[in-house]
This record gives sequence, C-alpha cells and structure tokens, in this order.
Amino acid sequence: MAQYSISGTVLDKTKINTVENVRVVSSGGMFTVTDSLGKYEIKVKPGDSLTFIYKNKPTQQFAVNGITSIQDFNISLHVQVESKYNTLKEVVVYSKSYKQDSIENRQSYADVFDYERPGLSTSIGPGGTVGADVNELINIFRFKRNKRLRAFRNRLEEQEQEKYVSYRFNKIAVGRITGLSGNALDTFVIWYRPDYLFAAMSSELLFNQYILNASYQFRKIMPLGEGKLEDAGN
Repeated sequence: MAQYSISGTVLDKTKINTVENVRVVSSGGMFTVTDSLGKYEIKVKPGDSLTFIYKNKPTQQFAVNGITSIQDFNISLHVQVESKYNTLKEVVVYSKSYKQDSIENRQSYADVFDYERPGLSTSIGPGGTVGADVNELINIFRFKRNKRLRAFRNRLEEQEQEKYVSYRFNKIAVGRITGLSGNALDTFVIWYRPDYLFAAMSSELLFNQYILNASYQFRKIMPLGEGKLEDAGN
C-alpha cells in the first residue's frame, strides 16, 4: 500500500509552548520523536492511526483517514511546559550553523579548494601574440608542491565531512532519541557513529530511525544499570 508523510507540531495546553521528546507512533509500526521545536514527521499508510506518547502517557488514537491537513497536523497535549525561549526586545541572537562554518572554511582556503592540476594553457602577450603560459609550465614540474596541495585539499575535505557527521550525530539529539546519558551515551556515539555518505544522503526520518534501532541493539549488547558499562574497557 502507498505510504505518505504526516507532519506537524506538538504544543502544550497553552498552545504556545512546543513540546519536545514526544513519541509519535503509527499503528503500522513507524516511529519518530518530536525535535526541540516540537516538530515531527512520520510515514503512514491509509488505515493507520497515530498515538502521541509523552512521559509514558499516550493520547487517544487519531485515524489517518480522518486527518485532512497531513502537512500541518498539530495537536495540543494536556500538559504545560516552560518555554526555553524568552523574547528580547530589539535583540536577535544568531548562532553559526554547520553550513556557515563550511562556507567560511572554504573561503579561508579558497586557493586550496580551487586548486586544479597544472596543465598547458596559453597567454596573450602585450603585442597580441599567443604563447604558452610560463607560470603554468613551471607549475607542471613542481611535483612536491602539487602533491602537497592535493593532500592538503583532501585533508580539508575529510575534516569537513567529519564535522558534518558530528553535526547530525550530536550527543544532544542522540540522547533525546535514545534516552541514553553519561558513559552509556559516550560509548554509543563512538560505536555507532555513521559514515559521511549515510549522514549526507539520509532524510531526518531515516537518520532518526537508524539511531533508534542502534540503541535497541546497544542495550542488548551492553545492559545498562548493572555496572557493566564502566567495566567494559577493563
């Protein structure tokens, strides 16, 4: 049967504050968690129903067939949470995103990222005569320089990829989805750190599902609360 996505925001009873870490469960077996802004997105099939679970307390089931606005299905829970944010008059605070850091890094090392393997090219002299570009001709034989530039660019690109993985697979997000903390969380993010290709290509839903599935496996391998985690390295 065809699948489609339902998304929305979970609010508290004031309908002002958003609620994070609410589990959204489909009767078809799909699962997700609201983010820091109370937003969620989940895959469903016709005939499924949705349940929202907060602090182990479930809501009523909402039939998917009865949802008219699938991209804006907002609900309000009968709880009240304190807002994390205060409105400041005439003050806007910005934090750098991963994308901004990446742009600044590429601008700082533009000569390295824009490096191209030297080759023969032509130049036009003062009298309009066409000849070989002397600088390019010299660079062809600067083997050590060319090799160092290629290696440096590769290293910068690898560092950029590692930073992207750390950006998506950060402890705050992982801890929220898995419920892990302390030494358990530290071990989990080392053992289950995904590679760059998966982090770059997967959607938020798929990425969160990977973290959740990995946490199930982790708990089977490393039972928590029995002192085994601290002794794992001994």
